[in-house]
Amino acid sequence: MTRTEEITSLPSTDVGVLVPVTVNYDDLDPMGMLHNSRYQVLVERAWVTYWGERGFISESGLDGDAFNVVKTFTITFDFPIRKIGEFAVHLWMERLGNTSSTAGYRVCSADGGTTYAHGSRTIVCIDVATLTPTPWSDRARKAAQALVVPHGGA
Repeated sequence: MTRTEEITSLPSTDVGVLVPVTVNYDDLDPMGMLHNSRYQVLVERAWVTYWGERGFISESGLDGDAFNVVKTFTITFDFPIRKIGEFAVHLWMERLGNTSSTAGYRVCSADGGTTYAHGSRTIVCIDVATLTPTPWSDRARKAAQALVVPHGGA
């Protein structure tokens, strides 16, 4: 599969959600490009926004379904971001298990038309007291269902 075929095989923005993010001047490296480490930060901020808007993150911090850890994070860089301003992260759910989930993402233009990087992120829901995996709540499952890619593709 070529890079172009890989990018075009990603879900369109009619699946999942497009979350606005901002690239600031201090996110750029000395060459004027978004530093590679900042892409993951943008993805994490998009997830915090998504779950926060649905009431999963409180002023007291992370607990319940919001208390989770990243197990894997993959990224493919497609085109460099070479300016500051408004962009977006396109999020969708690839798999929702008992205690973990895998979601796909694209760091993209604000309208979703240009993909700068894409990948996946797997998280595990953790019990606050024991720090062991714990099942997702029905409430979290319902919120995640809105992001699920229908079987059969993008």
